[in-house]
Amino acid sequence: QVTLVESGGGLVQAGGSLRLSCAASGRTFGALAWFRQVPGKEREFVAGISWSGRTTKYADFVRSRFTISKDNDKNTIDLQMNGLKPEDTAVYYCAASSYSSPSAPQFENWGQGTQVTVSS
Repeated sequence: QVTLVESGGGLVQAGGSLRLSCAASGRTFGALAWFRQVPGKEREFVAGISWSGRTTKYADFVRSRFTISKDNDKNTIDLQMNGLKPEDTAVYYCAASSYSSPSAPQFENWGQGTQVTVSS
C-alpha cells in the first residue's frame, strides 16, 4: 500500500521560512512532487524531483525561493520554503509518480495535504 505522509506545515509571517517533508513508502517511485491548492482554484504544481534526486523542476513562481531535495536516509522528500509570501498560503500536497521525471504527465498517489498559512 502506498502511503505519502506530509508534515511541517503551519503559520508563518511573510518573509519567513517553513520546511515541508513527505515520507513515501509502499512501492518504487519514479518521481515525487509538491502541489498546492487554494479553495476555489485548481491544484498547481510547485516543485518536483526524480527519485534518484538528480533532476528537479520548479514552478516559475517559486524558483529561487523554494528548494526541493531528497533525504536518502529517511526516504523523504523535503521542500524548503524561504521568503514566503501571503499568496503562498495553500494546502500543500505530496504526490508520487511512476514516471522517472518530475515533469511526469500524471501523479498516481497523493498525500492528505498540510496547511501552510503566511500572514502579512
